[in-house]
Amino acid sequence: MIKDIQFPEVADILMTVVKEADEEWKVYIINRSKEKIENVMVTSNGFGDKKGESQKTSTLRHMIPHIEPGEFALIEPIESEVFHLNNQYWVSFFVGKQLFDKKYIFVPDSIVEENLSFIEELKLSGVMHP
Repeated sequence: MIKDIQFPEVADILMTVVKEADEEWKVYIINRSKEKIENVMVTSNGFGDKKGESQKTSTLRHMIPHIEPGEFALIEPIESEVFHLNNQYWVSFFVGKQLFDKKYIFVPDSIVEENLSFIEELKLSGVMHP
């Protein structure tokens, strides 16, 4: 059954972790495509090691009814204490009747000041994952 589902490549849907003016870090999804995306489901979790000991975070699920072309949506705040983990965001959504699916993983210690770049849609600096 699941082998019969076609999952086309996801393009122009980006995840970013930004540092806001209040010094809080937040995760956003950005729709740079020309199509509205609907029924956006995002599952987030963190996993990895610290000093040889396995660590993982809770799994959170977020539902966004739709994101228009050129728009963005807040997924969640994120604490800098988990930046040493793999921070995974698994995104599923529809364009029309077509289902799309992609995993975005921010690898350990990739969310740092040195990797920040300006993100036009948010008018903030952040780490972008294409």
